Amino acid sequence: MAKPIIVNWKGVQSSFKITKLDRAKLYGKRQRQVLDPGGDRCERAELTRDGALLIRTGMTAQGYFDEGGTWVPNGDLVGLDKQGEPVAKVASTLGAEETLHGPVDPTEVLDLSVRSVYILDPDGLDPDLQKRLLGGDVFRFAFNYRADYNAETAFLIGNKSGFFALVGTPAPADWCELETVAQETFDDDDDDDELDFEMF
Repeated sequence: MAKPIIVNWKGVQSSFKITKLDRAKLYGKRQRQVLDPGGDRCERAELTRDGALLIRTGMTAQGYFDEGGTWVPNGDLVGLDKQGEPVAKVASTLGAEETLHGPVDPTEVLDLSVRSVYILDPDGLDPDLQKRLLGGDVFRFAFNYRADYNAETAFLIGNKSGFFALVGTPAPADWCELETVAQETFDDDDDDDELDFEMF
């Protein structure tokens, strides 16, 4: 079981057990089973291009093969920035106390590219925070499920159905309004890149 989300708001700590919400929990799921002649379930696997290795489901999540076919485990991989410099690893926030910011403007949630939704089961919830959440207030905190190079943003929300964390990356959009006239920009450079049909 995953460690809890622990947040601190105004010096008071609250904790939540988490369960990931997926489509199967909302709508149920159906799965097509492929069976061999003996009635046993088949498992998917792929051959490498040279046909030397058989890769089963889940194996590529544990590491990578380099161009020479050498296995490189995930623990040996290093994150690089655009300049090729190593970047610092971001620790998991699960089980660690994170500062809760807010209440924030609810429209901030609209600028979030949501990647995951978690159902939160309160395990020691500040009564003042609970009242705020049930009243429609939204709070923001840092979130990282596992130690990696991709820190995310989470919003804590609540309603009569329960408490939830929306996790993703901020992706603010530029809005256009009907009253705003779009202006085209043209390059004034006189490049001689246009085709001259006389040269054919």
